[in-house]
Amino acid sequence: MDIKVSEKANLPTKYGDFTIQCFAQGCKEHLVIMKEPLGDVPVVRVHSECLTGDTLGSKKCDCGEQLEFALNYIAKHGGMVIYLRQEGRNIGLLNKVNAYALQDRGYDTIEANHQLGFSADERTYEMVEFILDFYGIKKIKLLTNNPKKIESLKDVEIIERIPIKVTPNPHNEKYLQIKKEKMGHLL
Repeated sequence: MDIKVSEKANLPTKYGDFTIQCFAQGCKEHLVIMKEPLGDVPVVRVHSECLTGDTLGSKKCDCGEQLEFALNYIAKHGGMVIYLRQEGRNIGLLNKVNAYALQDRGYDTIEANHQLGFSADERTYEMVEFILDFYGIKKIKLLTNNPKKIESLKDVEIIERIPIKVTPNPHNEKYLQIKKEKMGHLL
């Protein structure tokens, strides 16, 4: 992998004071948001970009709430968020908006992806292992509800899975149900 790594910089936020570092892989620039010291077994959240949820506060998903939960948790306990540039389960923003339009017509999140020619989840996690190796991390406590993330991390020992708890709303109840029933999320 040809990856460029930025310097570290301070990032004071409404959640707490963090350090950030960027990992550029081709045209994708992934971000690590850390609360140091990381310790021997840091808490890690692997979070895929969701512009609509993370930035615009969309109620169609739980992404923004998961990111907020993780940043608050890590601000208190230390650890890192690995923010992967994999918008819309890695189908890109344009296709994500098209998937939203299909969802508006009654398709669930997986059916919408299939209608657009994609699998239910196109994300990959090789960059996570590169980043953890970069920091010399061999054991983690993983902040996730997604079993695919647990299964995909082969070069690191997951000591504990820490669940993320968010409150459903009328706009994302079906979405969360599909994630649980069809994708095996641990909700």
